[in-house]
Amino acid sequence: MLKDNLMMLRSIHGYSQEAVAEKVGISRQAYAKWETGVTIPDIEKCRLLAELYGTTIDSLVRCEPVEGMGMIPPAPKGKNIWGSVTMNDRGQIVIPKDARNLFELTPGKRLIVLSDENGIALIPEDKFLANMKRAMAYVEKEIDEE
Repeated sequence: MLKDNLMMLRSIHGYSQEAVAEKVGISRQAYAKWETGVTIPDIEKCRLLAELYGTTIDSLVRCEPVEGMGMIPPAPKGKNIWGSVTMNDRGQIVIPKDARNLFELTPGKRLIVLSDENGIALIPEDKFLANMKRAMAYVEKEIDEE
């Protein structure tokens, strides 16, 4: 788990073991032991690693297998990877329970569907409308100041 994430994150960020070790204040040999699972870092070193990789300690120590893809790297801080879902023949998907809980998605809650060339996003309607009102207020303020 942790050892796999450390290897993936180091590789994604293009760091050598020596570079990571220097950034967290340990020897390369000590870091190598973390990647092989011989030892594990203390909580303070985990905090430094999470900062270095732009993730959270929780994500750093979690193992996120995705069906058909194997292990995936931890999500950046403030982002989530919920796994994969399958669309049924009516075009419906089930949003993972943890995601529903985080965004307080309950039966009847309305979602706005957005997309670009990379994919689809679902945003709770109340949050979307609040953001649009803020954007419109900003635009109106800018126009008034001209």
